[in-house]
Amino acid sequence: FGSSSSQAPCLVELHALARASVGHPSMHAAVGRDDSLAAVRENGQALRDLSPDLRADREVVLEAVRRDGKALRWAGQNLRADREVLLEAVRQDGWALQWAAGDMRANREVV
Repeated sequence: FGSSSSQAPCLVELHALARASVGHPSMHAAVGRDDSLAAVRENGQALRDLSPDLRADREVVLEAVRRDGKALRWAGQNLRADREVLLEAVRQDGWALQWAAGDMRANREVV
């Protein structure tokens, strides 16, 4: 994409690239971690369009749920059971609890 290294691609560019990469694992590499962090900081729901590896990246997911707690829906399964990720998501939006790992939904610290 036409962005310079000092400027993150806009969210529209990132979504377009991520969607184009579905079924093409080599294209997922084109959506880098830094660009992904920038995108989820702008819109937590951008997590949905990232590769499984990035959706399992704790820092990327934390940034996404800080922006939009319901982005937890798109997080890797292991991060749906991560206490800190859940606390951030629920702090931002209590409804995020519905996407927590089963046993964490009853955790008194999170609820």
